[in-house]
Amino acid sequence: MSATETSKRQDTGRKIAIGLMTLMSIAIGLYAIAFQARLTGNPTFHLRFDASYLPSSMHVIGGGIVLLTGGFQFWTWLRRRYPRAHRWSGRVYLSCVLFGGIGGLILAPNSDGGLVANYGFGTLAVLWLFSGYHAYTSIRRGEVAAHRAWMMRNYAMAFGAVTLRIYLGLFQIWEVPFSESYPVTAWISWVPNLIAVEWYLALSSTENRRVTATT
Repeated sequence: MSATETSKRQDTGRKIAIGLMTLMSIAIGLYAIAFQARLTGNPTFHLRFDASYLPSSMHVIGGGIVLLTGGFQFWTWLRRRYPRAHRWSGRVYLSCVLFGGIGGLILAPNSDGGLVANYGFGTLAVLWLFSGYHAYTSIRRGEVAAHRAWMMRNYAMAFGAVTLRIYLGLFQIWEVPFSESYPVTAWISWVPNLIAVEWYLALSSTENRRVTATT
């Protein structure tokens, strides 16, 4: 297989992966908005939501909008064809990261799963806010590559809302009690996502150096 064919296959695989992530993010984002509107969700959970209404609303609405818009930020043809729309949607995305992250940080100490889950969700909220801040400041300085890397990290953690539900479903199938699965899920829902992004960024950096050295 030639280098051109390999590159085309990799590009196709990347587009399929981004498309699937976008669809899954939209599904969970719509669920979050429906939950906020009381169109879905467990009534018992709604009562817990009401007990911390403001931070819960910040987290659910902010996180929901992030999931609805985040995947499109990585569609190359959208960025190139509609750069102004990309910039404005990016502003909306990062604003919602701010609101959702602050809400999540306030909620983390009272989450189910004890201290392990509290620290898992709390750490996620802090790193989510941290990466969002660096994504914003890097693009303000005109550092496009750094901005893209920080946005990838940020979206990987936002996608934890999707993988959390996947893992919880798997644990339920495996008949693992919620009290045992939730503390674990509080970490594995986002840490592997972040590791995968760092691995991808490291490979991309190595490939770019190799191409530069041969040209």
